[in-house]
Amino acid sequence: MLNRLCLIFCLALAPLLASAEINPKAPSPWPEVRKQRIAQLLPQAMEAAGVDAWLLLCRENNNDPLADHVGGENAGSTAAFLFFRDEEGFHSVVYSPVGEATALKELAIHDQVIPVVRGDSAVRQVARFIRDRDFARLAVNMSSSNAQADGLSHSQHKALARALGEQHAARMVSSDDLVYEWLSIKLPLEVDIMRKAAELTARWQLEAYATVVPGKTTDADIARFLKAKMAAAGVGDAWAPDQNPAINSGPDRGHSHPTDKVIMPGDVIQTDFGIRVYDRWVTDVQRFAYVLKPGETKPPADIQHYWESARDGGRAAFDAMKPGVRGIDVDEAQRKLMEANGSEHVMWSTGHPVGYVAHDTGPNLGGSRGTSLRPAAMKPLKAGMVFSFDGFHAWTLEGGGLKTISVEEMAVIREDGAEYLMPPQQELVLIGP
Repeated sequence: MLNRLCLIFCLALAPLLASAEINPKAPSPWPEVRKQRIAQLLPQAMEAAGVDAWLLLCRENNNDPLADHVGGENAGSTAAFLFFRDEEGFHSVVYSPVGEATALKELAIHDQVIPVVRGDSAVRQVARFIRDRDFARLAVNMSSSNAQADGLSHSQHKALARALGEQHAARMVSSDDLVYEWLSIKLPLEVDIMRKAAELTARWQLEAYATVVPGKTTDADIARFLKAKMAAAGVGDAWAPDQNPAINSGPDRGHSHPTDKVIMPGDVIQTDFGIRVYDRWVTDVQRFAYVLKPGETKPPADIQHYWESARDGGRAAFDAMKPGVRGIDVDEAQRKLMEANGSEHVMWSTGHPVGYVAHDTGPNLGGSRGTSLRPAAMKPLKAGMVFSFDGFHAWTLEGGGLKTISVEEMAVIREDGAEYLMPPQQELVLIGP
């Protein structure tokens, strides 16, 4: 039976979430977004990274992670995508296998598409162009820290170095900084799409909680409800399907699949859920509920404290999110509140970039007070970056095991601070008998 308080909470939010309109059957906005990202954001990223040119080698079956960001998703044999800056501006040239060159030209993404006839080599041709232009710093996709910037295989690297020759091969540098600068910023249209998707993600979680019958419903039942919503709407998983959504009404299980644990009175339920829209943009949102025990009309004082501590920790992180602030500083803003409120240690970072994947490229919101410090945590936030971030409070359950409230919101960075992509959760969802 649906608890009246839960119903009131869901209905109160419904008007705020009514704008969530995602139509997967409509043409994807990605082709036009991709053009804008290349024309507007890529030159800025190259300048910020201090590189003269960026080369991607695309191929069939084992393609570069960023192939579809530059139009190379349909490459057959090797194609070379080169972006460069000179005194005349920003340019792009592609050496494409002849079989794909016509379609690539019709995408109208690049300044020039040069067909490579069978028997010739796109790598040799682009290497000749690079030598003629004498670029000082050539970025290629090799990285030990970012999988999205690590698309160049060992054999491709060897072939490219051989074609460039010793002098120019020595000028190859990692595309780490360039890819970081490019992927971390989202266009306004992308933010709007992610806003609608985030609103939908949060709304479905509230609807799922409204189906819970204590003593009967299992964690896996909630997951099946959300999977059915996804299937009906035609959206995909934001991460590994077996672990999306992650539903947990017992002790912490980390990133894991939902089990057949029966939801009981006194449980705090965590739902960690994300969807992928237009096969491109993803969300990552967590919502929490409390199952009332017989005779209860509100959570007991300790649970209410844990909830308020987590909620307020998330708000502290949100308030700290401004252009120029480092990721580690956002984490520190919340950790101070966690300690003041008596939370046990939480190993997770406060937040992470989200966009094309759930853990996207950009500043890591972590690294303070015992959490692992990643180089990206020392990077400053910039306008146009989108984050998923948590408010934490952890405690030890009576039966053993740690339980963490990690209410997770999404926000975009504006020039004057952060802006929620959907209404944040202010109160625990209450589920009655």
